[in-house]
Amino acid sequence: MIDETHDPGARSVVAAANAGGAEFPIQNLPLGVCRRGEETPWVGVAIGDRALNLRAAVERGLLSLDPSLAAAVSASSLGPLMALGAAPRRALRRAVFALLKEDGALSSGDANAVLVPLDEIQMMLPAVVGDYTDFYASVFHATNVGSMFRPDNPLLPNYKWVPIGYHGRASSIVPSGAEVRRPSGQRKAPDADAPTFGPSRQMDYELEVGAWIADGNALGTTVPIEEAEEHLFGLSLLNDWSARDLQAWEYQPLGPFLAKSFATSVSPWVVTREALEPFRVPAFVRPEGDPEPLPHLDSKDNRERGAISIALEVALSSRAMREQGLAAVRVSQTNFRSLYWTFAQLIAHHASNGCNLRSGDLLGSGTVSGPEPAERGCLLERTWRGTEPLALPSGEKRAFLEDGDEVTFTARCEREGFASIGFGTCVGRVVG
Repeated sequence: MIDETHDPGARSVVAAANAGGAEFPIQNLPLGVCRRGEETPWVGVAIGDRALNLRAAVERGLLSLDPSLAAAVSASSLGPLMALGAAPRRALRRAVFALLKEDGALSSGDANAVLVPLDEIQMMLPAVVGDYTDFYASVFHATNVGSMFRPDNPLLPNYKWVPIGYHGRASSIVPSGAEVRRPSGQRKAPDADAPTFGPSRQMDYELEVGAWIADGNALGTTVPIEEAEEHLFGLSLLNDWSARDLQAWEYQPLGPFLAKSFATSVSPWVVTREALEPFRVPAFVRPEGDPEPLPHLDSKDNRERGAISIALEVALSSRAMREQGLAAVRVSQTNFRSLYWTFAQLIAHHASNGCNLRSGDLLGSGTVSGPEPAERGCLLERTWRGTEPLALPSGEKRAFLEDGDEVTFTARCEREGFASIGFGTCVGRVVG
């Protein structure tokens, strides 16, 4: 899976892609859906500070692609490309890499026609999401949350046997940059006799990674874990916004509902499975005494390289901070490799009962938290249910999010001997 497209010495015709620390070097080539002005949306590839318009590149004869692949990348969504599966996606990556190389086929005239400045485009959702499932794959997050509500029994016995998840709301998935309106719902104080209805007072973010499904499986069939990653198109950042006071009242016995269905933000660029290959690492090593995964959730390849090392960060800025010219403050820093369950296991589990996954489906990892306080991926954990509020440089304190607060997720993959790659940002601002 490591090929010429991962060559750390490769340089692009786009100068910004060659700068140290560039998020979108030629070794990355994430895919997204772009629009400039009122034009029809088009599939783009991020390269430095530009986006390659694939439809325009095909029309100008700059990419030699199979007709079905050419048609897919000329669409207004990544859905048709996702449905083609892994081999066409890999062919596209090699063709785009060859085109964008420093000694590639782009002339100055062609470059001006097909490369669009990122600051001139609006990013759309990568695909029409038919189904969205959110998991609970961090044992550190699950243990922390359980400790707050069930101190004598923080981790339920099924957690280490079966990946826990719930079916989320696809209609309220929004792209990075969209405002997030504070939801209203029922809340019940511990000492109250009855609930009241009103705006949530405990708005929170959840730092997650989202997996986009490529070609799916037929209803009634399963996805063996050895084949699960063939169904993985790529990854984005995901913010599973949560109203903790609504959640505390409604989640028993069936789980989250209105506390999470009001909005989920995703970063617009999808970093493909191929771009992530150099950053594969062994799956989380289970402590002695933990059960081994059941056979349908276990494979040699998953144990040896099922996880991905992705450094994740959360930054927060308040309205007052921005008015005072203060930079956003980092409130969490963790790594995706710490998850108890891998995406291969989540995909195999999702289909293990014959459920049909479809191209464009989105799976959330659940909050990514590590063992240390600074690695906790939501305010519920970071402030320990509001009892240890964060101090902001403006003099404010935060137990949960206030109106005007803006949350930004960033991510980067790094490994010696390879070019580092980024994911862009996942940004959302809470409004009343």
